[in-house]
Amino acid sequence: MSRVTPRFYQPDNYRREESLGWLLKRAMATIVHQGDRRLTPLGLTHAQWSPLLRLRLSGPAPAATLAAELDIDPGAATRLLDRLQAKGLIQRERTLEDRRVVMVSLTAAGQEATAGVPVVLAEIFNDLLTGFSDAECRTLISLLQRLVVNGEALRGRDRAPNDEPI
Repeated sequence: MSRVTPRFYQPDNYRREESLGWLLKRAMATIVHQGDRRLTPLGLTHAQWSPLLRLRLSGPAPAATLAAELDIDPGAATRLLDRLQAKGLIQRERTLEDRRVVMVSLTAAGQEATAGVPVVLAEIFNDLLTGFSDAECRTLISLLQRLVVNGEALRGRDRAPNDEPI
């Protein structure tokens, strides 16, 4: 089965209010702003609650994987993890199989600190989806999942043959 690539966007009729990038960025900016506003009283900023939530939902991960998933450079990831470890929210351990790999996991305090994050995010997402039917919500999620798959395929094509997968 051949894949059809749509040609919805054309340079001569490009408008910001219909730009996929601009719309996604605006939606994400709202999520981050609202998340920060609602989670800062708990002592968590977006830079902190985002990796903590990832660890809460998916379990321990190599520091390099966290950096890649959060789309931050390794130096910034190290500084962030230093702050989270100083707060007692995460722990880092080198693996026995490969001492270069540092595994990051939540501590009991990290589990406790992130307990309210899914509740807050559910509230924010529900607020953003006001006026959407259940079917529209499911369609939107399905379409965004397809968009992510296409994006991952593009990232895979951009890698040189000798590059490590992210």
